Amino acid sequence: MPTQTTDLSDGLFFIDTNIFVYALLASEPLKRQRAVQLLEQALATHCGCISYQVIQEFANVATRKFAKRFTADECQQFIDAAMQPLNRVSSSTELVHAALALQTSTGYGFYDCLILASALQCGATTVLSEDLQHNQLIDGTLRIVNPFLNLAMQEE
Repeated sequence: MPTQTTDLSDGLFFIDTNIFVYALLASEPLKRQRAVQLLEQALATHCGCISYQVIQEFANVATRKFAKRFTADECQQFIDAAMQPLNRVSSSTELVHAALALQTSTGYGFYDCLILASALQCGATTVLSEDLQHNQLIDGTLRIVNPFLNLAMQEE
């Protein structure tokens, strides 16, 4: 089976919450495999980054929405091992202002714009998410990439 190629060699890449969620979902094996590959690459190369928002969103999903919910201890262990090493952006008033400006220019919802503002703040050139328009360029420097886009072709 061919592997999906997303060139992440050009600088930092920002990882949206859904990548972490898919890395733990047995019900989506192809997405899980791809998400695990991306997280391993992010941790090994130190080129992946996230924001505090991603940690918060993941904790909410893992402890409330997974079929087999994480305990608080399991969630803390996962955050410490897989997320905290990638965390480069904390909440701030400036980040909120940047997200509001992006909301006006892109039309995305506030929390999606907070992800984009965080990616821009940490200097990422790519944001990995299936929730935003694939291949869209934000502020002339940040490209949105859906890393799961071609997985359906791999099933054939």
